[in-house]
Amino acid sequence: MKDLKEKILALKKEKNAVILAHYYQESDIQDVADYVGDSLGLSQEAVKAEADIIVFAGVHFMAETAKILNPSKKVILPDANAGCSLADGCPPDEFKKFTEAHPDHLVITYVNCSAEVKALTDIVVTSSNAVKIVNSIPKDKPIIFAPDKNLGKYVMEVTGREMLLWDGSCVVHEAFSLEKLLDLYKEHPDAKIIAHPESETHILQTAKYIGSTAGMIDFVKTDSNHKYIVATEAGILHKMQQEVPHKILIPAPAKEDNTCACSECGYMKMNTLQKLYNCLLNESPEVTVPEDIIAKALIPIERMLELSK
Repeated sequence: MKDLKEKILALKKEKNAVILAHYYQESDIQDVADYVGDSLGLSQEAVKAEADIIVFAGVHFMAETAKILNPSKKVILPDANAGCSLADGCPPDEFKKFTEAHPDHLVITYVNCSAEVKALTDIVVTSSNAVKIVNSIPKDKPIIFAPDKNLGKYVMEVTGREMLLWDGSCVVHEAFSLEKLLDLYKEHPDAKIIAHPESETHILQTAKYIGSTAGMIDFVKTDSNHKYIVATEAGILHKMQQEVPHKILIPAPAKEDNTCACSECGYMKMNTLQKLYNCLLNESPEVTVPEDIIAKALIPIERMLELSK
């Protein structure tokens, strides 16, 4: 594994490439990345990328976003089949009909959607900035929020805004078991539960802190407690533990019994260190987006980045 990491770093230098990785990637990939972050941070890093090649260790919609922001650069993904249940659950043709049925609504989409859906959008948001951006919209303007209904419900509760929600959800964040979580909390009553807003409402109601992956990491760094139960994809624990080596981090339990007793994204875990090396070596699979879609999708992404400053 050490040799493979060294080969990746050498190839990266040789090809003038940058490796961007999401917090949900396996720890070995995070360790060789130039930047590890959440969707907002990764979007911001993609804008700043000066490399010729962007290697996106994440899922397909993230690599598409990087391509939209860097149309002249080559964007590659370790595994082309690394998708997303949220993106898959919002087909562009169906979403187009949905928005056309409500022409007076401002369309806000969570970044976890396809480039084609972004092209049908007025403003893109991430879990880091959704509340801020919705609060910036005039109160008399009706809003469509897609594709994550759980994030949408959370934003509605925090902002007090009514929104028309697309019926989509993340299988990873809907996998948490409330019963097991409460049992775990009984074992660790001194722990604070922290959760990602893609989680279902009954999970969020148990949390002392709700926020994006980056927000959760910042919280455990600045909070005075020593133990946390973390309700998001378990890949975050690698970076989080590096930031707070003296604190105890426990993954929130999933409904299904599995080897990690936590919730993992099968799509995120399709990327491996070997696939990362292969894609950098062969410069494929390459992520492409049609020029007309890039032109349309860039507008709501740039609006998000401007509103996030």
